[in-house]
Order: sequence, then C-alpha cells, then structure tokens
Amino acid sequence: MAERRPFLRINDVSKTFTIGEERIEALHHADLIINKGEFVCLIGASGCGKSTLLRIIAGFEQPTSGDVRVHDAPITGPGSDRGMVFQDYALFPWMTVRQNIAFGPKQKNSKNAEALTDEYLNMVGLTKFADRYPYQLSGGMKQRVAIARVLANEAHILLMDEPFGALDALTREQLQDELLEIWARTHVTILFVTHSVEEATLLSDRVVVMTAGPGRIESDNRVALPRPRDVSAADFNAVRRNLTERLTSHVARRQLKTAA
Repeated sequence: MAERRPFLRINDVSKTFTIGEERIEALHHADLIINKGEFVCLIGASGCGKSTLLRIIAGFEQPTSGDVRVHDAPITGPGSDRGMVFQDYALFPWMTVRQNIAFGPKQKNSKNAEALTDEYLNMVGLTKFADRYPYQLSGGMKQRVAIARVLANEAHILLMDEPFGALDALTREQLQDELLEIWARTHVTILFVTHSVEEATLLSDRVVVMTAGPGRIESDNRVALPRPRDVSAADFNAVRRNLTERLTSHVARRQLKTAA
C-alpha cells in the first residue's frame, strides 16, 4: 500500500531542554525516513524521547538541531497536513461530536465541511451520537471523535501519542481493529507511540525502538507479517520476543554501566 519513497524525513534531530540550570538532552541525532502510507510505531521506555519526537513532527516543538521535512519542505510549525491524537482526547468540551469533527474544515472555510464531517462521523461509527457532548461519551467514543477530527481536517500524517493507553483491554482491542480499517481506507501515514510491544507488533509495518539517556533510535524493524495478525501465532510471538529483547538488552546495558 505504501509508496516506497521518502515522504517524512527526520534529519539528525536533537532536542535539549533547559530546566533551571540543568540541560536535559531528550533526543540525540535521530534519523528516520517514513514512506507515504506507512504505519510506524515508536516504542521505548519513558523518557526516551518518543513524545518529544512526535511533538517536533507536529510542529509544537522546534528541534535544537537538525530538521524534519515533509515532501522535502521543512516543518516550521503546526499545520493541517499533520494531526495529533492524544491519550487524553483533547476534545472541546463545549462542542458536540459533530462540531468537534467539523472544527478544522470550518476554520479553513472548506466548502466540503459538512460532507467531510458526515463522512468521518460515519467512518468511526458515531453518526447516531453526532449531537452529544464529550462528557456523554465513553473513552473509546471520545478517541474515535479525536481520530475523526484529524481526518476531517484532511491531514496526511496522523500522529498518535499512546492514544489507547487509558482504555480498558476490550475497548483497546476494538479500536486497534478500527484504526487498521481506517488506515486501509484512507491511506493516511501513521506514526504511533506506544509502550506495548504487542500493540506495536499488531499494528505496524515498522517498529522503531528508542532508548533513553539521551533518547536515541536504537533500531528500525520491519514487521513482515500478513494482516490480520494473530497475537497467539508463533510467528507473531517471535517478532514480539525479538523486539522485547532489543528493549530489555539496552536497559540491562544501562544498569551495568551505571553500576560500574
């Protein structure tokens, strides 16, 4: 499905935060190319720079050095071509489901705002709930609204920061399946942050393993498994074990280095 050409390019990106007199390097010389239409997961322990990298791609943060480019154009700030979905939904509580989804198209004065809103309301199965407010929705429904809001804004890149982390196991599994269906229908490029090796193996074309102290890209691993994937299958668990070993071996090396 993905076009094998550079679409999103992360060039030697580093990010340092200054807190008081302390300088903390959150990202260290990150290089990554993501092709159009790919589903890529970032995994790693807390503090490895996953969310920082996502925020730089979204344009919410600027790198200390290096740059991020889409179609070779540098990202200098937020843009409607990139949309962010957060774990805490970030919906407008005073707006209905329909109004939340329509917000982006209306801000752009899109002539197709109503049609886009109806299309994505239907795609996420919330047409019957269009006039409800966020407080009247379950966590899973809120996350569906958040995804639909980004897609209705005609984003080409969907940035997802642990979007299913706060959901119960059953809802999480349902939304994983639904997200894969939406991805197959829209061909949007997805960069998805998760702590779950199983979730990364289930969803992605590639899994990028990141390590902390400072945040680095340790490895870029293609998941050559056909879809739909069976989490109980031997080949699935072989991939999951390999990714887990990459994560845990780095942690073990850090502990040994610290102890020495």
